[in-house]
Amino acid sequence: MAFSASFWSSLIPPNRGFSLVRAPPANQKPTTKHHPLTTAFAIDPLSTATAAEVTGAIDGTTIAVIGGGSVAALAAVLSLSDPERRRKEQAEVVGGGDKEVVREYFNNTGFQRWKKIYGDTDDVNRVQMDIRLGHSKTVESTLMMLKDEGSLEGVTVCDAGCGTGSLAIPLAKEGAVVCASDISAAMVAEAEKQAKEQLVSPAVSMPKFVVKDLESLDGKYDTVVCLDVLIHYPQNKADGMIAHLASLANNRLILSFAPKTFYYDLLKRIGELFPGPSKATRAYLHSEADVERALQKVGWKIRKRGLITTQFYFAKLVEAVPM
Repeated sequence: MAFSASFWSSLIPPNRGFSLVRAPPANQKPTTKHHPLTTAFAIDPLSTATAAEVTGAIDGTTIAVIGGGSVAALAAVLSLSDPERRRKEQAEVVGGGDKEVVREYFNNTGFQRWKKIYGDTDDVNRVQMDIRLGHSKTVESTLMMLKDEGSLEGVTVCDAGCGTGSLAIPLAKEGAVVCASDISAAMVAEAEKQAKEQLVSPAVSMPKFVVKDLESLDGKYDTVVCLDVLIHYPQNKADGMIAHLASLANNRLILSFAPKTFYYDLLKRIGELFPGPSKATRAYLHSEADVERALQKVGWKIRKRGLITTQFYFAKLVEAVPM
């Protein structure tokens, strides 16, 4: 769900903005030259965010903000927490595993929280505003990737995990034929409402909105996009989802996910010491190598790579094509 979400917090990210790198041809050695499309923006220092703003933005899809020497100090008490026990308790409440937790959360408390963050209301704190900025940069960067090959007029696109329509609606404005899905009926209803309000021109084709989880999606599309959904699923389930999404795409598959590195993984584990609101979703990081292996197993390769970061949001963005 494109923002049924995946936002992640970090105190001092490696860099800020968006950097897109095109993978070299098979017969060419990799380089570190960046794609010309690069954006950067200033973020207020974390010290200006209040404790209430930080804790008010934290849930299972965000990682508690811990920094500096505090990381080493709090890492020592990680063994005293039991995040896996909390995850099992969440699942028991809704009678299932990850999928049921995600569906329940984004149909209820999560819907209200993320509808506000995805929207344009001023009723957000500084941390939530920063997350909104990160999400908008991911959408903007995805649109740049999509338009890099030319006009989107008549191109069929599946927005798998559409959230409130933040990508589906701009795609429709560009002339794409969009099928937008989400596991949350509440998110889909909001996305459809937003589309009807924004897509008033008779020349614009209204997206088709459906309530479906990733595994239930069918059909064939020129491009499939899945933004910030994999964070809700462990790698073994994510592998199957990636394979299924690739089977629906003829030309391109665009994915974003929370990158698993030692630093981000440590922040996530520390964040689990602070469970935040009840019934929040679980958060899983994925290494780029694991995602790439999952793609290669089904005959796809990564052609472009990008990284979007703000103070409280970081996401790896990749575009894959058939080998």
